[in-house]
Amino acid sequence: MKIEVLGMGCQKCANLYENTKQAVAELGISAEIVKVENIKDIMNYGVMSTPALVVDGVVKVSGKVPGKDEIKVYLK
Repeated sequence: MKIEVLGMGCQKCANLYENTKQAVAELGISAEIVKVENIKDIMNYGVMSTPALVVDGVVKVSGKVPGKDEIKVYLK
């Protein structure tokens, strides 16, 4: 599984990255978690507000920081 956290380095983006790492660890799944900070790469997903969470190429949420329990739902 590939998980991408889209954002340009703001605190909300960092919080989403940390929540995602915790969710993956608690689920005990194998996943590659990548920060995507390049605006062109972010725009390729059609995301207009960050942070955003992308799981296996599909945008699951954008414009907010979901908690780790909500992230777990997206990862199952």
